[in-house]
Amino acid sequence: MKIISIISFLIPSLLLSQNTIPPDFKKIPDILDTAEYLYPFIVPDKDYGYWRVLTNDPDPEKAVIYESQMPDFMTINEPLPERGFFQKCIGEKCFTYILACKKDRSVYFSNEQQLRDFIGTVDNLPEAILLAQTYGFKIDTSNKLSGSYKIEDKHIYLYASKSKGCPEMKESYFIKINRKTGKLESTSKGVYFKSENCNQPISQ
Repeated sequence: MKIISIISFLIPSLLLSQNTIPPDFKKIPDILDTAEYLYPFIVPDKDYGYWRVLTNDPDPEKAVIYESQMPDFMTINEPLPERGFFQKCIGEKCFTYILACKKDRSVYFSNEQQLRDFIGTVDNLPEAILLAQTYGFKIDTSNKLSGSYKIEDKHIYLYASKSKGCPEMKESYFIKINRKTGKLESTSKGVYFKSENCNQPISQ
């Protein structure tokens, strides 16, 4: 019985050890695993006079995550959208959206597909990470299998992860992004982390 337990423990470890990162991939900087630090690097495909990234925080000052330079003559007063991208809950401070101004007209970007459209051509690594996040992938810089990248002229390649289950399991994915079209392709590289504990809250 003890031998069976040891074998069942070793097999996942052996499978994971076969997943190696090519030497030309670099580690993603730790700061880029948080969406709030990615927005300043967006280079929109279209020419907007002004744009800003907000949460649905009722406090106007706390709601702004990032804003481009705003001309003195431009004032935008728009109601909050009902939903946004990266929806975490229902209520205040639960989602993010973009409000842009083009030819004196305001435009919302309030779901994952609209965020991809706003990004357009993938100009840099932060844009590639944001794009991957719209498909549910996360960057885990504590492991190369979930926090590595390579940039080429036509494509950006990422190793990212998805989490599921309780106890939590993290699965590594190899991602290929077409820089011109934003098309994303992904391939699972297997589970690289499995927690021994389940920290879900106990229902009353």
